[in-house]
Amino acid sequence: MDAVVKAGKSDEKRERFRNLAESRTNKAIEAISRIGNLSNKQIYEYEEAEVRKIIRALRDAVSAVEARFASPRGKSGGGFKL
Repeated sequence: MDAVVKAGKSDEKRERFRNLAESRTNKAIEAISRIGNLSNKQIYEYEEAEVRKIIRALRDAVSAVEARFASPRGKSGGGFKL
């Protein structure tokens, strides 16, 4: 019976992970899309160095996520500032 309880908890954890992963990934994709909207030069003015800094910050954030899945002990920190 103990194995059944463990399997049930494992199923719950997996389902919770899947639900949160879908929700958070979709929100991240939507946020990245909104950043892309900043490319409209009719509305915004920016320098290429600023664009490179945004892209670098996004890539660094994705790399940090990859590293956390490879070794899930560490937490990422810091924010983005132009």
